[in-house]
Amino acid sequence: MLALQAFTPEPLAGALGIGVAEARKIIAAVHRGDALADLRGLTGVTRGAMAAARARGHVPSLEVRAIRPSAVDPFVKLALGTADGHVVEAVRIPLEREGRFSACVSSQAGCALACAFCATGRLGLARNLEVWEIVEQVRLVRATLGPGQRVHGVVFQGMGEPLANVDRVIAAIRVMNDPCALAIDSRAITVCTSGLPSGIRQLAREVPKVRLGLSIASARPDVRRRLMPIDAAHPLDDVLEAVEEHARATGLAPMWAVTPLAGVNDTEEDAVALAALVRRFESRAGVRPRLSIVPYNAIAADGQDPFRRGDVEIFLAHLKAEGVKPHLRYSGGGDIGAACGQLAGKP
Repeated sequence: MLALQAFTPEPLAGALGIGVAEARKIIAAVHRGDALADLRGLTGVTRGAMAAARARGHVPSLEVRAIRPSAVDPFVKLALGTADGHVVEAVRIPLEREGRFSACVSSQAGCALACAFCATGRLGLARNLEVWEIVEQVRLVRATLGPGQRVHGVVFQGMGEPLANVDRVIAAIRVMNDPCALAIDSRAITVCTSGLPSGIRQLAREVPKVRLGLSIASARPDVRRRLMPIDAAHPLDDVLEAVEEHARATGLAPMWAVTPLAGVNDTEEDAVALAALVRRFESRAGVRPRLSIVPYNAIAADGQDPFRRGDVEIFLAHLKAEGVKPHLRYSGGGDIGAACGQLAGKP
């Protein structure tokens, strides 16, 4: 059976043997509701097209295991169950403009990359999510909203490495962007990666208006490799070469994320190395990366947390002294395990 919420019009028309105009109407009906019953009464759709959609398509959903609002800020976490027993998490993030939200979505159940400061990395990888499972997270976040509210953007920064599931992620982005489906502006979608060069280049080719985020961790290779084992397979210089190509091809400045950890990557030496890397990138790519400093969020409730939060203010001061103006990101939902690095597939 075809998961109808995973399609844009042309592929659906081809799969069902119907006209593209009819496929557009079917997709619009699916995304306005949640069942094939919404196809009834559609003008401009033949009985044959409706019959094909009902015979070969359905609108599956993830099981909503829990919806947990934070008690300290307007963040909300959704724990969603898959048919084969995994739990993936999505987060509803409030934006500055009232009534607008971003959906932070997962691309995998678990993650194979084992970044030291990320709870998901402790789980290992169970499997990639399907296109419809990615799209459905946005739809379920949207279902929590009230009148006049909407999902304005999407960030692939939930569970998993998006570029390890790049084909499905790109297919999901196309559904999110399609005006018949979720109608989210590509420029309001960000794909965050630990650094897979081939996937970065594929994003530039196939969805050039989508923004790119990169987890840096440290500009010092030995420190980055300690924190992010993927650096052994894809050293930062190789990753940044792909990010430079992405910036030149798209004209979009990448976002770099760094989480200062006490005594690990939060020293003046770290700040100087990071500032030098920013300047080098700008000279090569022609755009300056947007540097986002993300405070560390505890990832273990059992007292076995491997790190302590670095002194963010001192680190920011060191960067500013080097002529770099970073952005301090607010990472909300820490009390419900929804902040950056905390998602661990728990209801």
